[in-house]
Amino acid sequence: MNISIIAVGKLKESYWREAVAEYSKRISRFAHFEIVELPESRLSDNPSDAEIASALQSEAKLMQPYLEKKGSINIAMCVEGKLISSEELAGEIDSAGVNGYSSVNFFIGSSYGLSDSVKKSCKLRISMSRMTLPHQLARVVLSEQIYRAMTINGGVRYHK
Repeated sequence: MNISIIAVGKLKESYWREAVAEYSKRISRFAHFEIVELPESRLSDNPSDAEIASALQSEAKLMQPYLEKKGSINIAMCVEGKLISSEELAGEIDSAGVNGYSSVNFFIGSSYGLSDSVKKSCKLRISMSRMTLPHQLARVVLSEQIYRAMTINGGVRYHK
């Protein structure tokens, strides 16, 4: 199984990078794991709705090759998505493999989210919380949850 996080923006602080690197190492016991960082569109300090929409479309174009990758199931991480448990995430990843998918792609947008076109291209929309999380923290939390899902599916002692 190949698992990817396709995210807009870079992890700036070393502690975020170190946390993601630790979970990446742990996940690699179970699957090929990669994080693809796409450039974030530059916006003015007080962007208009049109400027935000244009930025989201530009970011969507960069995500398009990953959305069209054959054999992949795509999951949008977005605030209006479904709240699921760790066990449910494990089930989604497991059923992807059972149903013939070789890759699971998770999409994290910029601070303004994901374009509607990206969300519509995804089989599932997941929300991590009803609270607003910084995108850098969201990447760490998602990495940890992917690792937790892999331990659940692998019967490895970690999940409680």
